[in-house]
Amino acid sequence: MKKKQIIWIVVIVVMLIGAFMAKKAGWIGKKPLLEVNVEKVEKRTIIETVAATGEIQPEVEVKISADVSGEIVELLVKEGQQVKKGDHLLSINPDLIKAAADRVTAALNQSKAALANARARENQVKASFILAENNFKRSEKLHKQQAISDAEFDQVRTQFESGKADLEAARQNTIASEYSVKSAEASLKEATDNLNRTRIYAPTEGTISKLNVELGERVVGTAQMSGTELLRIADMREMEVNALVNENDIVRVHTGDTSTIEVEAFSGRIFKGVVTEIARSSSATGVSASANTGDKVVNFLVKIRITRASYQDLIDSSRLDFSPFFPGMNATVDIRTRMVTNEISVPIMAVTIRSTAADSSSGGVQKKTDDSFNSLNDGKEVVFLYENGKVKQQEVKTGIQDNNYIRIISGLSVGQEVVSGPYSAVSRMLNDGMEVERKSAAK
Repeated sequence: MKKKQIIWIVVIVVMLIGAFMAKKAGWIGKKPLLEVNVEKVEKRTIIETVAATGEIQPEVEVKISADVSGEIVELLVKEGQQVKKGDHLLSINPDLIKAAADRVTAALNQSKAALANARARENQVKASFILAENNFKRSEKLHKQQAISDAEFDQVRTQFESGKADLEAARQNTIASEYSVKSAEASLKEATDNLNRTRIYAPTEGTISKLNVELGERVVGTAQMSGTELLRIADMREMEVNALVNENDIVRVHTGDTSTIEVEAFSGRIFKGVVTEIARSSSATGVSASANTGDKVVNFLVKIRITRASYQDLIDSSRLDFSPFFPGMNATVDIRTRMVTNEISVPIMAVTIRSTAADSSSGGVQKKTDDSFNSLNDGKEVVFLYENGKVKQQEVKTGIQDNNYIRIISGLSVGQEVVSGPYSAVSRMLNDGMEVERKSAAK
């Protein structure tokens, strides 16, 4: 019995010693290592883009509004119809305007008659004045010779002064009549122009892209302001995307930048474009979720011409003014703002920001878009190198980025391996010198 006890004691001691040695060697009781993704540092081409959404519109679209009021009595076009410059599009009832023109014509004739009477009266008064003037000159000589009395001379002089005043009044009356004629002529021209404006003609060649009125509908038109919009004529041969770019991105967009364009109606098809115009005033398109702040979403309008060569196969050659795109179609654009080739880069998720005050502390902020990190307070840009089962914190300087990779300006060399994920590990969990386990491709 004593022998068995000794054997059990020896066995237990051996087991305890074995367990102690196994734990010391890390065979048992070891905390599992953090698994990380690892990628090699490589040289790549990186294209920085600005994404935006918008709608397709013709580059040239002419809005035609009514200049006179009335009922539409002729409508000779329909939406989508091609027209040439000078084509008759529609007519507005001219009856009231014609009646007004007739009244103005009558007033003009009356003014002309009054002018003729005024001129005749002026000629008559002028003849009387000449007679009075000659009589005054003779009487003046006789008066100097004392051939006539003062009373007789005063009477002749009074007749002369009266005739002179009558002549001036007749002349002013003639001038007033002339102005009346000119005013009536201007009114007649205005009435005639208004009468002509009842017939609407195409000012340019194109397609009726929008028709806002129907036959029999009443429209309003004035000379002082824009009247009812009747229709629009567009040149469908050149189309553009009117995209709204956020204020944070607009500073990177320049005229001449190229762009890729996706249109919902052509799923899977990529079109090309060029930035032609950039608005200099903002467009507030809405209010943020924080209603109490009233912050507005500020965007800027950017016009991107769709390159015709990128959709040449979709063009109907039998129609001169044809476009596969319809005004108002939704589109998504990726504007290429900058590009670098054959530059060192790493996955975006490999870069984080760590505090210089506590390099090994947790907490990090993931890279956002810009040419270089804007360091947060005292933070710095870092990656974690993978070397022999451990990670090493390495400070880097970054440049532009695309959707997946970011340029490394300094701090890394081609062939080095960096931890690229998971995000929680890179941004919070990894510390300098920490042991990790590299995930295999199967995992």
